[in-house]
Amino acid sequence: MTRLTDLYRIENFIDTFALGHYARVLSAQDKISGGTIAFKVLRTEHLAPNDDPTWETRAFGNEADLLVKLHGISQVIRLLDCGYLDSDSEAPASGEIVSFGKDAPAFNRELRAYSEKGWRPYLALEYVPRSRSLFYLMRPDKQGVRLRLPSEEGLALAIQFSDVLRQAHKQNIVYLDHKLEHVYWDGAALTIIDWNSSRLLNGSDKENEQVFRQDIHNLCVGILYSIFTGMSPQKTALRPQPGSQSEVEQRYKEITALDFGIEPALSKALQELLQEGAAMNLNTADDLAYGLREVAIKHGWDFPSAYTVPADREARAQIETALARVRSGETQLREARDLFMDVAIVDGISDDLAAELRRIAKRLGDMLNYRVIP
Repeated sequence: MTRLTDLYRIENFIDTFALGHYARVLSAQDKISGGTIAFKVLRTEHLAPNDDPTWETRAFGNEADLLVKLHGISQVIRLLDCGYLDSDSEAPASGEIVSFGKDAPAFNRELRAYSEKGWRPYLALEYVPRSRSLFYLMRPDKQGVRLRLPSEEGLALAIQFSDVLRQAHKQNIVYLDHKLEHVYWDGAALTIIDWNSSRLLNGSDKENEQVFRQDIHNLCVGILYSIFTGMSPQKTALRPQPGSQSEVEQRYKEITALDFGIEPALSKALQELLQEGAAMNLNTADDLAYGLREVAIKHGWDFPSAYTVPADREARAQIETALARVRSGETQLREARDLFMDVAIVDGISDDLAAELRRIAKRLGDMLNYRVIP
Protein backbone atom coordinates (compact mmCIF):
# COMPACT_ATOMS: atom_id res chain seq x y z
CA MET A 1 0.00 0.00 0.00
CA THR A 2 1.35 3.42 -1.01
CA ARG A 3 0.36 6.51 0.94
CA LEU A 4 0.03 9.99 -0.52
CA THR A 5 2.70 11.15 1.92
CA ASP A 6 5.13 8.60 0.48
CA LEU A 7 5.11 10.43 -2.85
CA TYR A 8 4.01 14.03 -2.21
CA ARG A 9 3.82 16.67 0.49
CA ILE A 10 0.75 18.73 -0.32
CA GLU A 11 1.05 22.45 0.42
CA ASN A 12 -1.14 25.44 -0.53
CA PHE A 13 -3.89 26.05 -3.05
CA ILE A 14 -2.53 27.90 -6.08
CA ASP A 15 -5.79 28.34 -8.02
CA THR A 16 -7.66 30.78 -5.78
CA PHE A 17 -7.39 33.73 -8.20
CA ALA A 18 -9.19 31.77 -10.96
CA LEU A 19 -11.02 28.67 -9.73
CA GLY A 20 -11.60 25.93 -12.31
CA HIS A 21 -14.72 23.84 -12.79
CA TYR A 22 -13.07 20.40 -12.80
CA ALA A 23 -10.37 20.49 -10.18
CA ARG A 24 -8.50 22.14 -7.36
CA VAL A 25 -4.78 22.74 -7.80
CA LEU A 26 -2.24 22.82 -4.99
CA SER A 27 1.50 23.21 -4.86
CA ALA A 28 3.28 20.10 -3.61
CA GLN A 29 6.76 18.75 -3.04
CA ASP A 30 7.67 15.63 -4.99
CA LYS A 31 9.29 13.35 -2.40
CA ILE A 32 11.22 11.47 -5.10
CA SER A 33 12.70 14.36 -7.11
CA GLY A 34 12.57 16.99 -4.38
CA GLY A 35 11.07 19.50 -6.79
CA THR A 36 7.88 21.56 -6.64
CA ILE A 37 4.93 20.33 -8.70
CA ALA A 38 1.32 21.38 -9.29
CA PHE A 39 -1.03 18.74 -7.88
CA LYS A 40 -4.36 18.80 -9.73
CA VAL A 41 -7.15 16.74 -8.16
CA LEU A 42 -10.84 16.28 -8.99
CA ARG A 43 -13.20 18.53 -7.04
CA THR A 44 -15.12 16.49 -4.49
CA GLU A 45 -18.57 17.48 -5.81
CA HIS A 46 -17.82 15.61 -9.05
CA LEU A 47 -17.33 12.24 -7.34
CA ALA A 48 -19.88 9.60 -8.35
CA PRO A 49 -19.10 6.34 -6.51
CA ASN A 50 -21.09 3.29 -7.62
CA ASP A 51 -22.14 5.12 -10.78
CA ASP A 52 -20.79 5.97 -14.22
CA PRO A 53 -17.79 8.33 -14.07
CA THR A 54 -18.78 11.98 -14.42
CA TRP A 55 -17.50 13.82 -17.46
CA GLU A 56 -15.36 15.88 -15.09
CA THR A 57 -13.70 12.63 -13.98
CA ARG A 58 -13.20 11.52 -17.59
CA ALA A 59 -11.63 14.90 -18.36
CA PHE A 60 -8.61 13.87 -16.27
CA GLY A 61 -8.03 10.86 -18.51
CA ASN A 62 -8.49 13.03 -21.58
CA GLU A 63 -5.97 15.58 -20.35
CA ALA A 64 -3.37 12.96 -19.45
CA ASP A 65 -3.74 11.36 -22.88
CA LEU A 66 -3.35 14.67 -24.73
CA LEU A 67 -0.37 15.79 -22.67
CA VAL A 68 1.44 12.55 -23.48
CA LYS A 69 0.69 13.03 -27.19
CA LEU A 70 1.96 16.63 -27.05
CA HIS A 71 5.07 15.80 -25.04
CA GLY A 72 8.07 17.62 -26.45
CA ILE A 73 6.26 20.88 -27.28
CA SER A 74 7.95 23.21 -24.83
CA GLN A 75 4.96 25.55 -24.48
CA VAL A 76 2.63 22.75 -23.31
CA ILE A 77 2.55 22.06 -19.55
CA ARG A 78 4.39 18.80 -18.79
CA LEU A 79 2.68 15.76 -17.26
CA LEU A 80 4.84 14.23 -14.52
CA ASP A 81 2.48 11.65 -13.00
CA CYS A 82 -1.16 10.56 -13.00
CA GLY A 83 -3.15 8.32 -10.72
CA TYR A 84 -5.93 7.97 -8.15
CA LEU A 85 -6.25 9.09 -4.55
CA ASP A 86 -8.49 7.77 -1.78
CA SER A 87 -9.36 11.04 -0.06
CA ASP A 88 -12.52 13.15 0.04
CA SER A 89 -10.78 16.20 1.48
CA GLU A 90 -10.66 19.21 -0.82
CA ALA A 91 -7.03 19.68 0.22
CA PRO A 92 -5.82 16.07 0.56
CA ALA A 93 -3.05 15.54 3.09
CA SER A 94 -3.20 11.76 3.50
CA GLY A 95 -4.79 8.60 2.11
CA GLU A 96 -3.88 5.80 -0.23
CA ILE A 97 -2.58 6.61 -3.69
CA VAL A 98 -2.06 4.64 -6.89
CA SER A 99 0.43 6.17 -9.32
CA PHE A 100 0.68 5.32 -13.03
CA GLY A 101 3.56 7.70 -13.75
CA LYS A 102 3.23 8.93 -17.34
CA ASP A 103 1.36 5.80 -18.49
CA ALA A 104 -1.82 7.59 -19.60
CA PRO A 105 -3.34 4.50 -21.32
CA ALA A 106 -3.10 2.47 -18.08
CA PHE A 107 -4.50 5.44 -16.13
CA ASN A 108 -7.48 5.57 -18.48
CA ARG A 109 -8.10 1.83 -18.35
CA GLU A 110 -8.53 2.01 -14.57
CA LEU A 111 -10.68 5.15 -14.54
CA ARG A 112 -14.05 3.41 -14.15
CA ALA A 113 -12.85 0.99 -11.47
CA TYR A 114 -11.40 3.71 -9.26
CA SER A 115 -14.31 6.10 -9.91
CA GLU A 116 -16.77 3.45 -8.73
CA LYS A 117 -14.76 3.14 -5.49
CA GLY A 118 -14.93 6.90 -4.94
CA TRP A 119 -11.24 7.52 -5.56
CA ARG A 120 -10.32 10.87 -7.12
CA PRO A 121 -8.10 11.15 -10.21
CA TYR A 122 -5.07 13.42 -9.94
CA LEU A 123 -2.40 14.79 -12.26
CA ALA A 124 1.05 15.90 -11.13
CA LEU A 125 2.10 18.68 -13.48
CA GLU A 126 5.01 20.99 -14.11
CA TYR A 127 4.81 23.87 -11.62
CA VAL A 128 4.54 27.36 -13.09
CA PRO A 129 4.54 30.26 -10.58
CA ARG A 130 1.51 32.51 -10.37
CA SER A 131 3.78 35.47 -11.15
CA ARG A 132 3.66 34.31 -14.79
CA SER A 133 -0.14 34.03 -15.06
CA LEU A 134 -1.35 36.66 -17.51
CA PHE A 135 -4.81 36.71 -15.96
CA TYR A 136 -3.30 37.42 -12.55
CA LEU A 137 -0.87 40.00 -13.95
CA MET A 138 -3.38 41.83 -16.14
CA ARG A 139 -5.86 42.39 -13.32
CA PRO A 140 -4.61 45.69 -11.89
CA ASP A 141 -5.01 46.46 -8.20
CA LYS A 142 -6.19 49.98 -8.96
CA GLN A 143 -9.65 50.46 -10.44
CA GLY A 144 -9.66 51.96 -13.91
CA VAL A 145 -6.07 50.97 -14.75
CA ARG A 146 -5.89 48.81 -17.87
CA LEU A 147 -2.86 46.69 -18.68
CA ARG A 148 -1.79 45.04 -21.93
CA LEU A 149 1.36 43.45 -23.27
CA PRO A 150 3.70 45.58 -25.38
CA SER A 151 3.27 44.62 -29.04
CA GLU A 152 6.78 43.13 -29.13
CA GLU A 153 5.94 40.63 -26.39
CA GLY A 154 2.39 40.11 -27.62
CA LEU A 155 3.69 39.10 -31.04
CA ALA A 156 6.22 36.73 -29.49
CA LEU A 157 3.45 35.09 -27.46
CA ALA A 158 1.07 34.92 -30.42
CA ILE A 159 3.69 33.36 -32.71
CA GLN A 160 4.50 30.71 -30.10
CA PHE A 161 0.82 29.93 -29.53
CA SER A 162 0.13 29.64 -33.26
CA ASP A 163 3.03 27.18 -33.51
CA VAL A 164 1.51 25.09 -30.70
CA LEU A 165 -1.80 24.97 -32.59
CA ARG A 166 0.01 24.10 -35.80
CA GLN A 167 1.70 21.10 -34.15
CA ALA A 168 -1.43 20.06 -32.25
CA HIS A 169 -3.68 20.25 -35.31
CA LYS A 170 -1.32 17.94 -37.19
CA GLN A 171 -2.27 15.35 -34.57
CA ASN A 172 -5.98 16.30 -34.82
CA ILE A 173 -5.85 17.87 -31.35
CA VAL A 174 -7.68 21.15 -30.71
CA TYR A 175 -7.19 23.27 -27.59
CA LEU A 176 -10.52 25.19 -27.65
CA ASP A 177 -10.44 26.43 -24.01
CA HIS A 178 -8.76 29.76 -24.77
CA LYS A 179 -8.76 32.16 -21.83
CA LEU A 180 -6.14 34.20 -20.03
CA GLU A 181 -6.33 31.96 -16.96
CA HIS A 182 -4.55 29.30 -19.00
CA VAL A 183 -1.72 31.47 -20.33
CA TYR A 184 1.58 31.85 -18.46
CA TRP A 185 4.25 34.23 -19.76
CA ASP A 186 7.60 35.44 -18.46
CA GLY A 187 8.43 37.94 -21.19
CA ALA A 188 9.98 35.35 -23.49
CA ALA A 189 8.47 31.88 -23.00
CA LEU A 190 4.85 30.74 -23.17
CA THR A 191 3.31 27.94 -21.10
CA ILE A 192 -0.25 26.71 -21.75
CA ILE A 193 -2.05 24.89 -18.95
CA ASP A 194 -5.40 23.07 -18.60
CA TRP A 195 -5.94 20.73 -21.53
CA ASN A 196 -8.90 18.97 -19.91
CA SER A 197 -11.48 20.54 -22.25
CA SER A 198 -9.35 20.01 -25.35
CA ARG A 199 -10.22 17.26 -27.83
CA LEU A 200 -8.74 14.64 -30.09
CA LEU A 201 -10.86 14.83 -33.25
CA ASN A 202 -12.05 11.73 -35.04
CA GLY A 203 -14.40 13.24 -37.60
CA SER A 204 -14.01 13.61 -41.35
CA ASP A 205 -11.43 16.00 -42.76
CA LYS A 206 -14.18 18.51 -43.53
CA GLU A 207 -15.60 18.28 -40.00
CA ASN A 208 -12.14 18.60 -38.49
CA GLU A 209 -11.34 21.67 -40.59
CA GLN A 210 -14.36 23.45 -39.12
CA VAL A 211 -13.16 22.73 -35.57
CA PHE A 212 -9.63 23.89 -36.50
CA ARG A 213 -11.13 27.22 -37.61
CA GLN A 214 -13.05 27.40 -34.34
CA ASP A 215 -9.82 26.81 -32.40
CA ILE A 216 -8.09 29.65 -34.26
CA HIS A 217 -11.15 31.87 -33.73
CA ASN A 218 -11.10 31.18 -29.99
CA LEU A 219 -7.38 32.01 -29.78
CA CYS A 220 -7.79 35.32 -31.64
CA VAL A 221 -10.90 36.32 -29.67
CA GLY A 222 -10.24 34.84 -26.25
CA ILE A 223 -6.52 35.46 -25.78
CA LEU A 224 -4.87 37.58 -28.46
CA TYR A 225 -7.50 40.34 -28.36
CA SER A 226 -7.07 40.62 -24.59
CA ILE A 227 -3.27 40.66 -24.52
CA PHE A 228 -3.18 43.47 -27.12
CA THR A 229 -6.00 45.58 -25.60
CA GLY A 230 -6.27 44.67 -21.91
CA MET A 231 -10.00 44.07 -22.37
CA SER A 232 -12.31 41.07 -22.54
CA PRO A 233 -13.85 40.33 -25.97
CA GLN A 234 -17.22 40.59 -24.20
CA LYS A 235 -16.42 44.34 -23.88
CA THR A 236 -15.96 44.15 -20.12
CA ALA A 237 -13.04 44.25 -17.74
CA LEU A 238 -11.07 41.01 -17.59
CA ARG A 239 -12.76 38.41 -15.41
CA PRO A 240 -12.66 34.62 -15.00
CA GLN A 241 -14.36 32.73 -17.81
CA PRO A 242 -16.72 29.80 -17.08
CA GLY A 243 -15.13 26.43 -17.68
CA SER A 244 -17.64 23.59 -18.10
CA GLN A 245 -17.55 21.67 -21.39
CA SER A 246 -20.73 23.25 -22.76
CA GLU A 247 -19.51 26.72 -21.79
CA VAL A 248 -16.17 26.13 -23.51
CA GLU A 249 -18.02 25.34 -26.74
CA GLN A 250 -20.29 28.41 -26.51
CA ARG A 251 -18.02 30.99 -24.85
CA TYR A 252 -17.08 33.03 -27.94
CA LYS A 253 -19.54 31.63 -30.47
CA GLU A 254 -21.40 34.93 -30.95
CA ILE A 255 -18.25 37.06 -31.26
CA THR A 256 -17.47 37.50 -34.95
CA ALA A 257 -16.00 41.03 -34.84
CA LEU A 258 -13.66 42.80 -32.43
CA ASP A 259 -13.71 46.40 -31.18
CA PHE A 260 -10.29 48.06 -31.21
CA GLY A 261 -11.57 51.52 -30.35
CA ILE A 262 -9.98 51.29 -26.93
CA GLU A 263 -6.55 50.69 -28.50
CA PRO A 264 -6.57 52.71 -31.75
CA ALA A 265 -2.76 52.88 -31.94
CA LEU A 266 -2.48 49.10 -32.29
CA SER A 267 -0.97 47.98 -35.61
CA LYS A 268 -3.66 48.12 -38.31
CA ALA A 269 -2.26 44.96 -39.88
CA LEU A 270 -2.62 43.17 -36.54
CA GLN A 271 -6.17 44.46 -36.08
CA GLU A 272 -7.09 43.18 -39.54
CA LEU A 273 -5.54 39.77 -38.85
CA LEU A 274 -7.41 39.33 -35.57
CA GLN A 275 -10.63 40.43 -37.27
CA GLU A 276 -10.07 37.70 -39.86
CA GLY A 277 -9.70 35.20 -37.05
CA ALA A 278 -12.84 36.44 -35.32
CA ALA A 279 -14.78 36.12 -38.58
CA MET A 280 -13.62 32.48 -38.96
CA ASN A 281 -11.72 33.38 -42.14
CA LEU A 282 -8.39 31.85 -41.04
CA ASN A 283 -8.64 28.23 -42.11
CA THR A 284 -5.44 26.82 -40.66
CA ALA A 285 -2.88 27.55 -37.99
CA ASP A 286 -0.42 28.07 -40.84
CA ASP A 287 -2.62 30.94 -42.09
CA LEU A 288 -2.48 32.53 -38.65
CA ALA A 289 1.27 31.97 -38.34
CA TYR A 290 1.90 33.53 -41.77
CA GLY A 291 -0.27 36.54 -40.91
CA LEU A 292 1.57 37.05 -37.62
CA ARG A 293 4.89 36.83 -39.45
CA GLU A 294 3.82 39.63 -41.81
CA VAL A 295 2.80 41.81 -38.87
CA ALA A 296 6.04 41.02 -37.04
CA ILE A 297 8.12 42.06 -40.06
CA LYS A 298 6.50 45.51 -39.80
CA HIS A 299 7.73 45.55 -36.18
CA GLY A 300 11.35 44.87 -37.14
CA TRP A 301 11.42 41.07 -36.89
CA ASP A 302 13.70 39.05 -39.18
CA PHE A 303 12.52 35.86 -40.89
CA PRO A 304 14.22 33.68 -43.53
CA SER A 305 13.52 34.82 -47.09
CA ALA A 306 11.82 38.01 -45.88
CA TYR A 307 12.95 41.63 -46.12
CA THR A 308 12.93 43.72 -42.97
CA VAL A 309 13.52 47.48 -43.15
CA PRO A 310 16.92 48.09 -41.48
CA ALA A 311 15.58 51.02 -39.43
CA ASP A 312 12.78 48.81 -38.11
CA ARG A 313 15.28 46.08 -37.24
CA GLU A 314 17.47 48.53 -35.32
CA ALA A 315 14.46 50.01 -33.51
CA ARG A 316 13.31 46.56 -32.47
CA ALA A 317 16.73 45.77 -31.00
CA GLN A 318 16.44 48.88 -28.81
CA ILE A 319 12.87 47.95 -27.84
CA GLU A 320 14.03 44.50 -26.70
CA THR A 321 16.80 46.05 -24.60
CA ALA A 322 14.42 48.62 -23.11
CA LEU A 323 11.75 46.05 -22.25
CA ALA A 324 14.33 43.84 -20.55
CA ARG A 325 15.35 46.81 -18.38
CA VAL A 326 11.72 47.64 -17.58
CA ARG A 327 11.10 44.04 -16.49
CA SER A 328 14.23 44.08 -14.36
CA GLY A 329 13.23 47.41 -12.82
CA GLU A 330 9.71 46.23 -12.01
CA THR A 331 11.11 43.10 -10.39
CA GLN A 332 13.43 45.16 -8.21
CA LEU A 333 10.61 47.53 -7.24
CA ARG A 334 8.45 44.56 -6.24
CA GLU A 335 11.28 43.07 -4.19
CA ALA A 336 11.91 46.41 -2.48
CA ARG A 337 8.22 46.79 -1.60
CA ASP A 338 8.18 43.28 -0.09
CA LEU A 339 11.29 44.04 1.97
CA PHE A 340 9.68 47.17 3.40
CA MET A 341 6.50 45.20 4.20
CA ASP A 342 8.45 42.39 5.85
CA VAL A 343 10.38 44.68 8.16
CA ALA A 344 7.25 46.75 8.99
CA ILE A 345 5.82 43.78 10.92
CA VAL A 346 8.96 42.91 12.86
CA ASP A 347 8.23 42.68 16.60
CA GLY A 348 9.70 45.44 18.73
CA ILE A 349 10.11 48.25 16.20
CA SER A 350 8.57 51.63 17.05
CA ASP A 351 5.16 52.68 15.75
CA ASP A 352 6.79 55.66 14.04
CA LEU A 353 9.22 53.46 12.12
CA ALA A 354 6.52 50.94 11.20
CA ALA A 355 4.32 53.75 9.84
CA GLU A 356 7.18 55.07 7.70
CA LEU A 357 7.89 51.60 6.31
CA ARG A 358 4.23 51.09 5.41
CA ARG A 359 4.12 54.53 3.75
CA ILE A 360 7.06 53.73 1.49
CA ALA A 361 5.68 50.28 0.70
CA LYS A 362 2.36 51.84 -0.30
CA ARG A 363 4.06 54.32 -2.62
CA LEU A 364 5.96 51.49 -4.26
CA GLY A 365 2.70 49.59 -4.62
CA ASP A 366 1.15 52.62 -6.31
CA MET A 367 4.05 52.71 -8.78
CA LEU A 368 3.57 49.02 -9.56
CA ASN A 369 -0.15 49.57 -10.19
CA TYR A 370 0.90 51.78 -13.09
CA ARG A 371 3.54 49.36 -14.38
CA VAL A 372 4.28 49.26 -18.09
CA ILE A 373 4.34 45.49 -18.47
CA PRO A 374 1.86 43.07 -16.85
